[in-house]
Amino acid sequence: MRILQLAGYFFPEKAASIYLEENRYSAFSEAGLHTVVYAARPQRGLSEEEYQEYKYKKLEMMYDGGVEVHRFAMYREGKNPIFRALRYFLISVVQFWKGVWSKDIDLIYVASTPPTQGALAALVKKFKRVPFVYNLQDIFPDSLAGTDLAQKGGLLWKIGRVIENFTYRNADKIIVISEDFKKNIMAKGVPEEKIVVVYNWVDEEAVVDVPREKNILFDRYGLDRSKFYITYNGNIGLTQNMDMLLEVAKALEANEDIQFILVGNGAYLKQVQQIIRERNIGNVTLLPFQPYEDISHVFSLGDVSLVISKPGVGANSVPSKTWSIMSASRPVLANFDENELKTIIEKNNCGFFTKAGDKGAFTDAILKLYNDKELCREMGKNGRQFVMDNLTKAVGTKKYVDVIKSFE
Repeated sequence: MRILQLAGYFFPEKAASIYLEENRYSAFSEAGLHTVVYAARPQRGLSEEEYQEYKYKKLEMMYDGGVEVHRFAMYREGKNPIFRALRYFLISVVQFWKGVWSKDIDLIYVASTPPTQGALAALVKKFKRVPFVYNLQDIFPDSLAGTDLAQKGGLLWKIGRVIENFTYRNADKIIVISEDFKKNIMAKGVPEEKIVVVYNWVDEEAVVDVPREKNILFDRYGLDRSKFYITYNGNIGLTQNMDMLLEVAKALEANEDIQFILVGNGAYLKQVQQIIRERNIGNVTLLPFQPYEDISHVFSLGDVSLVISKPGVGANSVPSKTWSIMSASRPVLANFDENELKTIIEKNNCGFFTKAGDKGAFTDAILKLYNDKELCREMGKNGRQFVMDNLTKAVGTKKYVDVIKSFE
């Protein structure tokens, strides 16, 4: 069976959940599925030297020949939203052309980043007349609510809803990452039999607890191993409520034992850097994305790790980083819209859930964990057990393989 994938981003580009795609490709290949990928020349998170390595690469065979990757030229992403949108459009044009003319394709599979990818696959399906499986990682335009990018009921919102409905209508199966996602799209008219819930997993062998004395990041960045660290790992964007996080950090600055570390990159990073400078916040350290091979060190860096968003933007999502935090035996401190994430954390006693934007409850939870190190360790162990019981790589990837093979 030959699968066509039109990828918005592809290895070796660096993103918080790129390992999920890598695990899927490996599982597809092991199951005898052949994936044909069309992707732009990689650039996100690459050094100039790495970027230049791909200047003339047009075809790569990966995963023991189970994945063939066709690269095409495209200018770099940059920060300008207009040029980024134009880049997405141009990539879609190229991928549409290549997808329509691809040979011997049995099924189309795409993920929801960027959000137009689903509509693109739906258009290609009309020419190829093969099934289309949509991996819904982010509900657009719902994900724009609560940001300055779109207002519910506005023009961009309405355009997004048209794209969303067109995608759902043409997809033969929609894989969603939570029960809340399923409820959301069912309320928009998607039949239940079209939807499959597969939680994003964590590679439980790749993300493990690294004792502080063995954690290479402390030496790499000159961090004091005696401090109590609250870490955030992932995208530093418009929806993560970094403003509130920095306010909390500033309020706790008098306690020199409590330190915050933000690991990642994103559209709001420069503003975060500016706020830290202007307010002279001395207990926040910014680190860049780390190589995937150091992922255990990243998620073991803190005593507790954060899952955080602005109010109104996380109602339907359970961020994948949650499982990595648990897999590294760290308690989860969530400041998030109430959804099944709250149920998971509270039912399994693997952290604290506070309502998105509730600065007081969030601060109190930090102090409770700081003052009870044994509670931290207990919650961390509980999180690891939840992962081992429910969210291993083998369980998650098998569900994807089963969905794809159901069309054979």
